[in-house]
Amino acid sequence: MTGPLLQLEQLSVRYGSVQALHGIDLEVRQGELVTLLGSNGAGKSSTLRAISALVPAGGGRILWRGAPLTGVPAHRIVRLGIGHCPEGRRVLGRQSVAANLELGAYLRRDRGGIAADLERCYGLFPRLAERRQQLAGSLSGGEQQMLAIARALMGSPTLLMLDEPSLGLAPKLVAEVMAILAELHRQGLTILLVEQNAQAALAIASRGYVLEAGQVNRTGSATELLNDRGLQESYLGQ
Repeated sequence: MTGPLLQLEQLSVRYGSVQALHGIDLEVRQGELVTLLGSNGAGKSSTLRAISALVPAGGGRILWRGAPLTGVPAHRIVRLGIGHCPEGRRVLGRQSVAANLELGAYLRRDRGGIAADLERCYGLFPRLAERRQQLAGSLSGGEQQMLAIARALMGSPTLLMLDEPSLGLAPKLVAEVMAILAELHRQGLTILLVEQNAQAALAIASRGYVLEAGQVNRTGSATELLNDRGLQESYLGQ
């Protein structure tokens, strides 16, 4: 395809009297790893939730492969190939690792493909393979984050959206999770990554957008953003 895989045009989101997004433009092309950066309350999670139809768009358009997503329910968004790994992991703590992964494929009927993707996830996340019968609630925070990512992969997404996958993790685990996302990108998966850890995100991204108070403040290649003095002062601690 020649156009963007995902395109947001003047997207707005409102929660009652609070305007979370003020007409943002964003695009993700096939094969890219695009990161969406910003502080708490900037509108990053609202962007992903609007794409997934978990909150209604208050204005503008969301286009998937050039077709509008307005009015498309959340379960059909998943069927179209958009996977969403939400903030906070949200694994089913009283279910096993294997059951959580099987749940990720609940809309699929291709048993052979499901089995292949399950083995792929266990290959990407060896600790999940070791703990496949263990209750998800007994996993460490890092292991739960890996499970959340693997569960989203079990839906066989064309685009994987991740919301703050490094949140609450120790630096070593942050590096491990980012390395896995970089490997998925190398394998051809298109990724939209929401992150507060700008340094870690830009180290693996193709391009980035910076949100501030619900508006796009900066955009550019990962290299351009890493070298942006204002971004360095605000988000990179330099």
